[in-house]
Amino acid sequence: MTNTQDISTDNIPKHIAIIMDGNNRFGKAKQLAMGAGHIAGKDALDPIVEHCLAKGVQVLTVFAFSSENWSRPKSEVDLLMQLLTNSIHEQIPRMDKYRIRLRFIGERSQLSPQLQQLLADAEAKTAHFDAMTLVIAISYGGQWDIANAAKALAQQVAKGQLSPEQIDQDTVAGQLALADLPMVDMLIRTGGEYRISNFLLWQAAYAELFFTTTLWPEFTTDELDEMIAAFAKRERRFGRTSEQLQKLHQ
Repeated sequence: MTNTQDISTDNIPKHIAIIMDGNNRFGKAKQLAMGAGHIAGKDALDPIVEHCLAKGVQVLTVFAFSSENWSRPKSEVDLLMQLLTNSIHEQIPRMDKYRIRLRFIGERSQLSPQLQQLLADAEAKTAHFDAMTLVIAISYGGQWDIANAAKALAQQVAKGQLSPEQIDQDTVAGQLALADLPMVDMLIRTGGEYRISNFLLWQAAYAELFFTTTLWPEFTTDELDEMIAAFAKRERRFGRTSEQLQKLHQ
């Protein structure tokens, strides 16, 4: 077990993003009933959320359902939508207990009207909480996010509200999902795959990447602590040299 108590709060990631991969493989390895791996994955999230809160993490964003996941078998998609619905109902009282704000990002028009309303209600009920923000990405893709921002800016240009010359990194970033939250400091993917699968492409531009073969339902707070400890030792230069960083911190 890694002790992270001695890590300076300056070295705790403000924003952690997690690709929760491996639920199906966990279920198959354990010879569980169809969908039980996803249920186990849902249950694995709660201790991670509480641990991030205790560590002082400001934002935790998790990839629950990607825009590409719509191509999965309908029976699996229906199960995932039902699990998401159940999970949100369960999360609302937990968010109240821990004073955590709940946010959702993704293309909501593809969701059922009932689920869309549930997301809106959950966000409204928790909007005033400020202990931490839990972001759940549903029907989300990083390319969709950037294209959506480009569309919004194009509409402003067409209306004469903005000139093409005014468009820069800041104006694009301002139209993205999570524009009001810190950029991703640390991106974790469980399940043994080594790619970020269209997740927060812009927001994770300078994120420290962590990959583990641990399947999501078996991912623990101890392993998260090991990653946070490793994160604290990494030198994040953002294009600068080590010497420049040293001068900045003098």
